[in-house]
Amino acid sequence: MDKLQLKPLHLPMDIKENVKFGEGVISGYTSIFFGVLSFLGVFCFKYPEWLTTPEFRNVYTGESMKILLTAVIIASLFFGVISLIRSNQKKWALYGMVFCVLAIVLGGFDVNPRSVNMTKVHLGLDWLILDLFLMAIIFVPIEIVFPKRKNQPTFHEEWRTDLMYFIVSHLLVQFFGVITQQPAKLFFGWMGLDGIQNFVQNQPILIQLFFAFFISDLFQYWTHRIFHRHTFLWRFHSIHHSTENMDWLAGSRTHFVDIFVTRSMAFVPLYILGFSTITFNIYVIFMAIHAVLIHSNTRINFGVLKYIFATPQYHHWHHCKDSEYYGKNFATIFPFIDKLFGTYYLPNNVWPEDTGLLEIDFPKGYVKQAVYPFTKSPFDKDLNMEDYDKSKR
Repeated sequence: MDKLQLKPLHLPMDIKENVKFGEGVISGYTSIFFGVLSFLGVFCFKYPEWLTTPEFRNVYTGESMKILLTAVIIASLFFGVISLIRSNQKKWALYGMVFCVLAIVLGGFDVNPRSVNMTKVHLGLDWLILDLFLMAIIFVPIEIVFPKRKNQPTFHEEWRTDLMYFIVSHLLVQFFGVITQQPAKLFFGWMGLDGIQNFVQNQPILIQLFFAFFISDLFQYWTHRIFHRHTFLWRFHSIHHSTENMDWLAGSRTHFVDIFVTRSMAFVPLYILGFSTITFNIYVIFMAIHAVLIHSNTRINFGVLKYIFATPQYHHWHHCKDSEYYGKNFATIFPFIDKLFGTYYLPNNVWPEDTGLLEIDFPKGYVKQAVYPFTKSPFDKDLNMEDYDKSKR
C-alpha cells in the first residue's frame, strides 16, 4: 500500500507561501474577486432582460440582490485596504479597488431592482455571479484550512481553464437547459404521462427526493460508464479527467457534448415521472453544490456518511491516474449503485496518489480542448478505460 501514499507536489516556494494568513495576499485576492463580481453585478441590474435568467429570478428578490451588491462592494474595499497595508504585492488590491470604483461610478450603490420584461434569449450572468460567489466563499476556505494536497495552490497552472468552463456553462444556462430537455420531450412528450406524474407528485417530499436522486443517478451511472467504455465518447469525457489539480473548480471542466448527453439522460426519468417543482429545484441545488464538493481538494472524510453519499475521496479514486484502479466509482450520488454493479472502490482512508490522464500530450486550454475530440481521426487509437482493463488481463 506504500505506493498509494500521496506524494508532495513540487512547487516553487513563492507559490507555496502565497496563501499564508496575515500577509495580505489572501485579502488582495478577495478584494479583486469581490470587485469583479460587483462590477458585473451592476450590469445585471442595468440589463436584467438580457443578463438574468427568469427561472433564477423567481428564487431571489431584486431588493435582496441590491443589499448583497452593496455588501460585496464594501467588502471589496475593506479587503483591498487590508491588503494595501499588509502585503508587499499591492497590485491585486489595486485591481480590486479599481473594479469597485467602476461599480460605484456605474451606480452600484443606487441600482434599481425594477420589474423585468421577458425576452426569448438571455445569458445567465446572475447565475454565474451568485454561484461563483457562493461556491468560492464555501470551498476556498475549506481547501485552505483542510486541504488534502497541502502544496497544491489555489491558483494552479490550469485554474484559468477551469474557470472558463465554469463561466461558459453558467452564461449559457438557457442553451444547455433547452437542449438537454429536448430528447426527453421528443421521445416521451407524446405519451400520456399525467397519471403517473400526478401519482409521483402526491407522494411525500422525502420519498420524491430519494427516488429523484436515485433514478437520475442510475441513469447517469450507465451514461458515465458508457462514456468510459466507448472510444469515441471517451474523447469527450477524457477532458473532464485531464485535470491534475482536483479542486472546487475542477468539476466544471466538462466538454459541451459530455454535458448535453449526461444531463439529457439524467433529465429523462425526471421528465417522465414528473417530480414536483420543489423536488426538482432541490435536486438542481444539491447537484450544483455536490458536484463541486466531490472534486474539491479537502481531506474531510465525512465519517460514516462517505459510505452513503459520494465524497471527495470516493470521486478522487474515479479520477485516479493509476490504471490499476480505473473503472471504479461511476455513481455521482450513491456509492451503493457502484456496489450493485461491481465498480465500487473505497479503501478505508487511503487516497489516490495522483489524478489525471496518462497521455502526456493532452491539449491545454479551453479552446484546444473543445475542438480536440473532433480533430482526431476515426482510426486513431484512444487509450480509454477499456484498453486499461484489457492490459491487466
